[in-house]
Amino acid sequence: MKTFVTSVVATAALVLGAASASAQYPEKPVTIVVPYAPGGATDVVARVVGEEMRKITGQNFIVQNKPGAFGILAIETAAKADPDGYTLLLGNVTTSAITPVIYSDKFSINYAKDIRPVARVAEVPGLLVASTKADSSIKTLDDLIAKAKSEPGKIRFTSAGLASYPHYDMELLAQKAGIKIVHVPSPAGASGMGNDLLSGDVHVAFLNAASALPLVKDGKLTALATVTKERLPELPDVPTMKELGYEGVGTINWQALFAPSGVPDDVLAKLQTSLDKAMSSEGVKAAFAPSLFRASLTSSPEEASKWIQSEIDYWKDVTSKVDISKK
Repeated sequence: MKTFVTSVVATAALVLGAASASAQYPEKPVTIVVPYAPGGATDVVARVVGEEMRKITGQNFIVQNKPGAFGILAIETAAKADPDGYTLLLGNVTTSAITPVIYSDKFSINYAKDIRPVARVAEVPGLLVASTKADSSIKTLDDLIAKAKSEPGKIRFTSAGLASYPHYDMELLAQKAGIKIVHVPSPAGASGMGNDLLSGDVHVAFLNAASALPLVKDGKLTALATVTKERLPELPDVPTMKELGYEGVGTINWQALFAPSGVPDDVLAKLQTSLDKAMSSEGVKAAFAPSLFRASLTSSPEEASKWIQSEIDYWKDVTSKVDISKK
């Protein structure tokens, strides 16, 4: 009887201790794992949001860069961490929607069960741009398509690499426009795409607006279309892909927070509350503005789960229609 009572008391203490720890969350620094090297869009968003979360919670949000293996290394690091809310992952469309679809056999975890979305936090609009050095006659999407049809296989495009979303986007455009274009992935990944266009090594690419806009303003690149729901205020004369008849072509890159499965609901609720304050703050707005990042926060982890499933379903559809295995 004494043993039973002792066991009950011990169990109750553990439960109360866990509840107390959750109630005080966060009471120590939180790590945000980023699946890229410093300097890219995902890293920037992680640092901006982390700094604002520090101001709100009083605890540091430390960025840990863990690039490699299409994002799998970072995803697995977060998924295998203690489910206490002190290790998070900031993923994007490539690492957290495309990679789980096309590289599912490379995971040592069960992606669907071992990691869960916390919130979408931001979106990065895109631009379809042409190199003025490669061919200054390409000033519109119609020009590009006409050129590709008159000279099949002569138009070259760059991407961040095989199976990156700019690769899929361009192949989908080529498929819908009925043209043949050549993929030349950038040796330097996403950071090298702009240089490949500036040198004239390639003719076109889908770039994020933050990288492309200064080059467009300087006349070094020509903006053919925006990958946005509405025209960008910064480029009011450039039509959207939808306006040009190519709705659904092009990706608005998003950034989202994920956590190991099993994180207590009250911890997730506290994260959501802090994110609500952070993403509506003047600090985040000011930091995002120069890069054209847009705060795009989901209202709850439940909404985030439904949203990420819709993203994965979308990329399952795209990858079934666009075969890039030999391109």
